[in-house]
Amino acid sequence: MPKINGNEIRIGNVLEHNGGLWSAVKVDHVKPGKGGAFAQVEMRNLRNGSKLNERFRSADKVEKVRLEQKDQQFLYENDGMLIFMDMETYDQIELPVELLGDRRPFLQDGMTVQIEFHESEALHATVPQKVTC
Repeated sequence: MPKINGNEIRIGNVLEHNGGLWSAVKVDHVKPGKGGAFAQVEMRNLRNGSKLNERFRSADKVEKVRLEQKDQQFLYENDGMLIFMDMETYDQIELPVELLGDRRPFLQDGMTVQIEFHESEALHATVPQKVTC
């Protein structure tokens, strides 16, 4: 994973910090009159949704993580788990309903959903912008 300087952090970057995966949701670059410049970064944990405000100096190094995006076809729901099939390998995976949150009512059988993975762990799912009934 590439390391980036604290002043290179941008909104949407996924960072590995303090043992967790964090998405930068707000970044303010500050250059005070006295002292070095820094980036004030508001981050959201991709695993549990908690938020963290962190200050990174320009010289600080942080791991930038690249998530793998895969198209998965929704098959069915079973006991609070959503069953998806990889469109390329036809492997099936089970993901908790909580991964979709308030977007769950829009999920339809056979719908293609884009799921972001980090080292085979599903972190986020995106349903299509337009859904037909």
